[in-house]
Amino acid sequence: MSVKLKRQRGFTLVELLVAISILAIVAVLGWRGLDGIIRARVALTNQMETTRGMQLAFAQMQSDCEHIAGRDVLERRPYLLTGTDRFTMVREVFTENQPSRLQVVAYRIVNGTLVRRESPGVRDLVQLDGLWQAAVSDTDTSGAVALQSGVAGMQILTWENKAWRQSTSAANAGSAAAAAAAAGGQAQQQDPNTVPLPPTGMQVALQVQGQQVPMTKSFLLGEP
Repeated sequence: MSVKLKRQRGFTLVELLVAISILAIVAVLGWRGLDGIIRARVALTNQMETTRGMQLAFAQMQSDCEHIAGRDVLERRPYLLTGTDRFTMVREVFTENQPSRLQVVAYRIVNGTLVRRESPGVRDLVQLDGLWQAAVSDTDTSGAVALQSGVAGMQILTWENKAWRQSTSAANAGSAAAAAAAAGGQAQQQDPNTVPLPPTGMQVALQVQGQQVPMTKSFLLGEP
């Protein structure tokens, strides 16, 4: 009696190569998809951190603008000066059970980083003049606090005489008054309609590196 053995058929080399090729293609596609998800997550995290940093910077600016000192407090001295990638202001500092003090605050873009510098609080206007000159001439040696990195630029507009302006007259008004007082009080003979009104608002636009649209925030100057 003869026994016929059934021959077991395996995979051929071509079938194995095809299977391996398919697995390799699936692995590559899966790796690319996972890599894209990781990259998108990292970009989203960085964007959220940048947005949060900008919000904190704007919150600090708003607090400074709400407590900005007026011309009546400073006896017509300059209290706000704006420029390219910078602005300087004088604010009032209130401490519990103590008289209010004046402080010079300066915002600058330094090497792509938004920094804030504040002077000590003083009550003497002569000391304030020295602190103001040190701030506007960038010779202030007080420590600067980095608020946000990755900032390409900063544009400032002020709301004066019912229009947005690129440069404020708040500093010029004080200088003009001081010059007129030195000339014998001729400022009293000027037409009141020609005297520029003090700015009542400020708009700050921060240009973030890698973004086309700047982040913009408007503030009221003084308590609303």
